[in-house]
Amino acid sequence: MSHTLLSLVVPFYNEQESIGSFFPRVAAVLEQLEGVDFEIVCVNDGSRDGTYPALIAAARADSRIRVIDLTRNFGKEAALTAGLDEARGDIVIPFDADLQDPPEVIPQLIAKWREGFDVVMARRVDRMSDTLMKRMSALLFYRVHNKLADVKIPENVGDFRLMSRDVIDALRLLPESRRFMKGLFAWVGYRHSTIEYTREARSAGQTSFSAWKLWNFALEGLTSFSTAPLRIWFYLGSTIALLSFGFACEIIIKTLIKGVAVPGYASLLVSILFMGGVQLIGIGIIGEYVGRIYTESKRRPVYLIRSRFQSEATTASPAHE
Repeated sequence: MSHTLLSLVVPFYNEQESIGSFFPRVAAVLEQLEGVDFEIVCVNDGSRDGTYPALIAAARADSRIRVIDLTRNFGKEAALTAGLDEARGDIVIPFDADLQDPPEVIPQLIAKWREGFDVVMARRVDRMSDTLMKRMSALLFYRVHNKLADVKIPENVGDFRLMSRDVIDALRLLPESRRFMKGLFAWVGYRHSTIEYTREARSAGQTSFSAWKLWNFALEGLTSFSTAPLRIWFYLGSTIALLSFGFACEIIIKTLIKGVAVPGYASLLVSILFMGGVQLIGIGIIGEYVGRIYTESKRRPVYLIRSRFQSEATTASPAHE
């Protein structure tokens, strides 16, 4: 009987506390899949705790675990890209080490894939394990992004999804250095379906995503797939110019015809400060896009790999580059 190879791609960054519970729970689910062999591709994204030694120990004990060690912390999007590039599977599932996305959902993803779908997304229907601020900010991000961007991102769908080999090969063709993976997953298209699940609390440790990082992540997503902020600023500038012209006409009429004195310095100061703020915001938005052009023009690699490791049961020694 021909078996399908499943690659579970898991970025790790300072997840030492989660590793002890991660592999037993995930392996217990994957071992029950009929007609499916699996590998777990672990990407150590420059962890500064004991994550890497713990991953090596797990890989020594189980040849189905592969460890990809990046030279430094490149960020989750780069680590996820590295894992997708390294995955050998016929089907690939990005997964988080914190177990907030329960591995027990994986059989449902595979069942949908067997119906003929290339992408099976997992949508969170209950996010009560997240803080209120995180839930509200996520809702706001999806609404704003999908209003402004040409590529729509399904609400409450994260990286957790199943993708066929054709989808992975298509993603590997995309050349950009600054990668917003949720947008890229949506951009490539393919026939897709969705299953629903309840998001759980972290198994251990603390999230590395602060409010500031989440804000920058949202800004990255918006500028990656939309030029609407630039267009909005054109319309805002046009509106302010028209209002200013109307106000100037009103002052001329009051002064020349009605003899009303010109308002004092307070209104002038407010106008100058307002316009200065508007101009600075506009320059900042332009700067975001110029910064993306600057970064992409360098053509630096998305990540660098220090070493690869898989136990001797499969490979004689780790490969280095």
